[in-house]
Amino acid sequence: QVQLVESGGGLVQPGGSLRLSCVTSGFSFSNTAMAWYRQAPTKERELVAAISPGGESTNFADSVKGRFTISRDNGKNTVYLQMNSLKPEDTAVYYCYTKLRVGAFRTPYDYWGQGTQVTVSS
Repeated sequence: QVQLVESGGGLVQPGGSLRLSCVTSGFSFSNTAMAWYRQAPTKERELVAAISPGGESTNFADSVKGRFTISRDNGKNTVYLQMNSLKPEDTAVYYCYTKLRVGAFRTPYDYWGQGTQVTVSS
């Protein structure tokens, strides 16, 4: 059973930092790309950052480049999102995400965590 469990969200002042964690189970984590998405009220869910299975490649939304870092610990089956210099517009529910190919036909499935709320406000 695939599970993605986020933690680390909360309320932070503008300019502050948070680190989100996503602990996973039920699949071969070290062979799987991972990503963080976010969704603000009345907005569509958007990709924030992604990381390759070995961690050597990453990409970021333009809005977070230079402020956010994505990393992973394959020994702990965990992916992280370090968020610095937070802005009010970073307020959203943040989701851990992966896509797995399942079954005899390698059907692609999207898997999401339950989300963790990040609120940036003074």
